[in-house]
Amino acid sequence: MKTLTITLAALLLTGCTGLSDNSSENASATDPVVVNSNEWQVDFFDDFDSFNEDNWQDQRIWVNDEKQCYVPNGEYGTREVSDGTLKLKVVNIGDPISCDNLDKFGKQHPDTPYVAGRIASKNRKEFIKGRWTARLKLWSSGEKSMFPAWWLLGAQNNESPVQEADENVCWPLTGSGEIDIFEHHGDHDADKFTTGAIKSLGECDKGDWWSLRTDIKNDLTAYHEYSVEWEGSDLVYRVDGKEVYRNVGEGDKYPEPLFAILNFAKITDSPMTGEWVMEVDWVKHEKRVK
Repeated sequence: MKTLTITLAALLLTGCTGLSDNSSENASATDPVVVNSNEWQVDFFDDFDSFNEDNWQDQRIWVNDEKQCYVPNGEYGTREVSDGTLKLKVVNIGDPISCDNLDKFGKQHPDTPYVAGRIASKNRKEFIKGRWTARLKLWSSGEKSMFPAWWLLGAQNNESPVQEADENVCWPLTGSGEIDIFEHHGDHDADKFTTGAIKSLGECDKGDWWSLRTDIKNDLTAYHEYSVEWEGSDLVYRVDGKEVYRNVGEGDKYPEPLFAILNFAKITDSPMTGEWVMEVDWVKHEKRVK
């Protein structure tokens, strides 16, 4: 059942382990803190009773050397809205097909038997700061090559689809900054997700970023609310309303409007059968009212 109420149910969250030797300086785990929801006002909410093109568009792009092809319009069942939820899938269709996804240098993705769904609120719903939350679950976790994600990207990003004149900033510079709210690397652990910011070092395409992220233990196959919010100069990450991680001082590095992305990728050549599913109950953005 859909709800905007932030649950206060406790989670069993075990140690937070950074993904990068660079991550400890500006990021830290903290004791759980419950959100005071009276401080926030919802200014965007999608409960996926349908696929609303005023909120989302398919994003067909080749990044991270991913092995799947993002296809439009839910082809092969990769993007399904039914029973009040969104299902984004990676599907093995058996025979390789031609893929028209391009990387940021214009190189075309090779033929692949793997197809998937990726949607973005780019040029639909973009917000400066506030709080983003999605209630989601995976149907399975910990399978090799799994790479589902719920994340934010700066609205001036110069990667496909380029639709407006100011979309000319390369990742991860200001204007094209990245914040990962929920990212699951199936090769690492069945009950673990990654959360945190990407720190720009001021250049593009030269290994010029640091991971300010950490791993959090959780049951990924049950519904949970995953959020990031701006609290002063900090970025605060919460699960079901309780703080699990904090990027101290990094919030000021993201002054730009950001759009949301939901996608399920396949990141390595490990074989798969059938399909992988990330199910999303709702997504919302809130602004602080005091």
